[in-house]
Amino acid sequence: MSDAITAFEIAVPDADLTDLTERLARTRYPDAEAVDDWSQGIPLAYVREVADYWADGYDWRAREVHHNQFPQYRTDLDGLGVHFIHRPSPHEGALPIVITHGWPGSVVEFHKVIDALADPTAHGGDAADAFHVVCPSLPGYGFSDKPGRAGTGVAQIAEMWDRLMVRLGYDRYVAQGGDWGAAVTTYIGMQNRGHCQAIHTNMPVAGPDPATMDDLTEVEQAALESFAHYDRWDSGYSKQQSTRPQTLGYGLVDSPVGQMAWILEKFWAWTDCDGHPENALSRDELLDNVMIYWLTASGASSARLYWESFADFGSGTVDMPTGCSLFPKEIIRSSQRWAQHRYQNIIYWNELDKGGHFAAFEQPEVFVDELRAWARLVR
Repeated sequence: MSDAITAFEIAVPDADLTDLTERLARTRYPDAEAVDDWSQGIPLAYVREVADYWADGYDWRAREVHHNQFPQYRTDLDGLGVHFIHRPSPHEGALPIVITHGWPGSVVEFHKVIDALADPTAHGGDAADAFHVVCPSLPGYGFSDKPGRAGTGVAQIAEMWDRLMVRLGYDRYVAQGGDWGAAVTTYIGMQNRGHCQAIHTNMPVAGPDPATMDDLTEVEQAALESFAHYDRWDSGYSKQQSTRPQTLGYGLVDSPVGQMAWILEKFWAWTDCDGHPENALSRDELLDNVMIYWLTASGASSARLYWESFADFGSGTVDMPTGCSLFPKEIIRSSQRWAQHRYQNIIYWNELDKGGHFAAFEQPEVFVDELRAWARLVR
């Protein structure tokens, strides 16, 4: 095992793009849904529309140049090559931060916030708010290696991220994440290895406090309704991925349309999009994220994180200083009085009026402002 850090650039072989085009052309589609909405899943007409654009309008080579504007690297952690973006700030005294994505996201989620966080003066901000930004790809995701044996769950990834930050020279840092990134970030706080100073999440997972059931606030009532909807209509993906990710993976890794539909349905369900995902994100942005899964054949390996750690999502308590930014269309929501039983040192709490699960992707300016406001309390 080596501590070496090597430069990395995305360079997809032409043969992979040709293969994608051929597979898209050979897609065998199911019958159309029997309803006129998304209640049975992503509609056939929209899937065909996006697939046609993917084949004939989407320019991966141009997008590849866009992705490669960020300095990227790989290093070995626990025998796995881990891919990460590392954007040092030009400003003296910048605060190192590790930001972690989840499923079905990728480091693409953070493309619109990295430069603003690292160089605030170039984006209308103050140099005092600058961060050295590190965005790793989770093991089994994107251009990180796929674990070949069981045991790489959120607790292990939290340890890996701590070693990564120290390896980069950051003995003092902060951590942020949503979705699986929230779980990893929470574990960084729980482990408290002496390097991380504070954490921030846009998805604090904390169950309802039974003592509040007779005196619920509007936020808490909405949170319970949202969870009931998720449990009944929106959680099937997690049951499959947490129990039989390998079986699912055959379809996702073999069919680009299958992988695309599996992901885009969640962007419809989890963004603040008023019924259509392209109200929140552009079609190119949506396909950029899908491509990270397709090109790396990570449909099965990414799903295995559910098998490893789904039961750990809401366990444990944190006494490290914690910031929470709550976006209204988040899939799992909490109130501060519920969250404080798990996150026992909340120093920043803010409830926003727009945005959803992919906060940095959907509302980059708001996301940047939230991180700056929280970090001012811990610098």
